[in-house]
Amino acid sequence: MAEAHGKHHDYHLVNPSPWPLVGSMSGFVMTSGAVLWMKSLTIANLAVGPYVFFAGLIGILYTMLSWWRDVAHEANTGDHTRVVQLSHRYGMIMFIASEVMFFVAWFWAYFEAALYTSDPIQASRVEFTGGLWPPKGVEAFDPWHLPLLNTLILLTSGTTITWAHHALLNNDRKGMKYGLWLTIALGVLFSFVQAYEYGHAHFGFSGSIYSATFFMATGFHGAHVIIGTIFLAVCLYRLYLGQFTAKQHLGFEFAAWYWHFVDVVWLFLFAAIYVWGSGVGHAAAH
Repeated sequence: MAEAHGKHHDYHLVNPSPWPLVGSMSGFVMTSGAVLWMKSLTIANLAVGPYVFFAGLIGILYTMLSWWRDVAHEANTGDHTRVVQLSHRYGMIMFIASEVMFFVAWFWAYFEAALYTSDPIQASRVEFTGGLWPPKGVEAFDPWHLPLLNTLILLTSGTTITWAHHALLNNDRKGMKYGLWLTIALGVLFSFVQAYEYGHAHFGFSGSIYSATFFMATGFHGAHVIIGTIFLAVCLYRLYLGQFTAKQHLGFEFAAWYWHFVDVVWLFLFAAIYVWGSGVGHAAAH
């Protein structure tokens, strides 16, 4: 009877899961809390924004932990066959493509504001920017200081994650552990440097289109670095549990893809926002 009901195909029918619904609700709660917090809105004269935000964040973190645990269980029990792995790869490629378009939107907003600072059709822009980019009164970051340091950190992390991947393919588990530990440490260091940079910014989130586009683009990238670091930490934990082999390591492969995507996006951010964006206004002034 057991054989009669056994699986005789390479496809995986996903079991009913609460995590898509729980994750969506947690995301809604977190973004609602963020709006309440940033707008300093109150409910019954109580500033509930931070509480709502962190309640949603806890829900998202719990969803990530539980969902990753379920997927890892599926992988370890043989559900991730070759056909399923191929479908997962297509899904990850489409996810990264959607992330690319997400950042394209922020680059579009930044360049649209930077290239048309004195658009005669939209005369109000001159009032907000002074016809310069960065706008009058905005002191941009020196791209060759902390931004360059963070660029070197991320480029190095791209090397260490590749080292970890090649070590796994060659059954060098010790080398993979070293590579993963270094990559996670570099990801944490990047986040600390960016937090320090934000804390010493000469402009706030509000007040100019430059600051808004700057913080949205670099801030969302910073959030992706944190998520990627957590992703890699989960892979390191699974590595210590012995769940990755040279032939079965789809979760780690996706983490590496995601991390390389984060690397590439930062290179564009560094070149466009930090380097190009800091010099256009001075060039226009002369």
